[in-house]
Amino acid sequence: MTGLSLLKRWLPAQLLLLWMLTNISESGVSLSAPEIVTIEELCNTSVTITSSPINQSAVIFLNVTFSSKWNYSSIITLPEQVLLPKEATAVTFNVTSHDVGQVTTYLLSNQTDVHSLPTRIHFLVIRNNVISVVTQVIGWIYFLAWSVSFYPQAWENWRRKSVVGLNFDFLALNLTGFIAYSVFNIGLFWVPPIKEEFLKSNPNGINPVNANDVFFSLHAVLLCLIYVNQALVFERGDQKVSCTAKLLLLIGWSFAFVSLFLAVAKQITWLDYLYYFSYIKLAVTLIKYVPQAYMNYRRQSTEGWSIGNVLLDFTGGVLSILQMILQSYNNDEWKLIFGDPTKFGLGLLSVFFDVLFMTQHYCLYWKPPEYNAIQEEQD
Repeated sequence: MTGLSLLKRWLPAQLLLLWMLTNISESGVSLSAPEIVTIEELCNTSVTITSSPINQSAVIFLNVTFSSKWNYSSIITLPEQVLLPKEATAVTFNVTSHDVGQVTTYLLSNQTDVHSLPTRIHFLVIRNNVISVVTQVIGWIYFLAWSVSFYPQAWENWRRKSVVGLNFDFLALNLTGFIAYSVFNIGLFWVPPIKEEFLKSNPNGINPVNANDVFFSLHAVLLCLIYVNQALVFERGDQKVSCTAKLLLLIGWSFAFVSLFLAVAKQITWLDYLYYFSYIKLAVTLIKYVPQAYMNYRRQSTEGWSIGNVLLDFTGGVLSILQMILQSYNNDEWKLIFGDPTKFGLGLLSVFFDVLFMTQHYCLYWKPPEYNAIQEEQD
């Protein structure tokens, strides 16, 4: 009874305290603004900052934390501060661009109840809006080309009811690579703490992962699993995963698991852990095509290896590189090419090996196998 009496005495007080804390947290005002403002050089635009109603007017300061040029005013002119009137929910200010470049500002306020520190605006002044639209169109085209490139091989396997000619080392390495790439994309796109960690370590950078990147990597894993299933069901001859590939896979996954324990033990950050997965993907891309190219050379044939897959992959790789070049020119920031090493490496290496495969298919091994000619003579 004593415990029940004590509970009745303290429970209202605890509920009152919880209510007070809730009201305090709700009384705080959070500002929101466009994360990225893209503007063509020598143009004007307006930017709107929104918030919940406040009890008194507040001054919002635009604190410049980064400029791609020594003097940010040579890139863009923006006010040092704007006034958010009492009971207002939005305030708009104008900016004028002068030259191509990037400027990052954080919103600060003289009111303590305004939670503005996480609010960031990244101004991106570009040369031409048309080039920006073209790069977006190119991005969707190469995204579709790379996504569709998985289907010709699946169709080829199903049509022949055989995977003879499709190297199993390539299958194993490709699946591992896209699993690693999916982990990297999902972490940076969907996990809020990792996204915040990225912004802290790159306060003036832009998250390199978009929704189509996540879809592409997950879609690639699904198609790779279909390849593996086909390899288990259809004719495969004496093909198997080589000891060399097994060793490489063991090294890669051991590295991933050791890194996981280091991240759990807080010896490395979770962001670093994700970057390690992107390096695994890049390393896989460096070597995954070699077994297939060597197998084609040893067999003196590309039968079983879909040329449709190669042509679409080549298209995606070329357009990916072209997009990065156009973006770098339009933003006057050539570091963009090397800012996402996985994406750039994918494009460059894919193009190199695709040219090799096309050379094998159309130039070196275009003749029909010898046994066809012998069969014709016997007939």
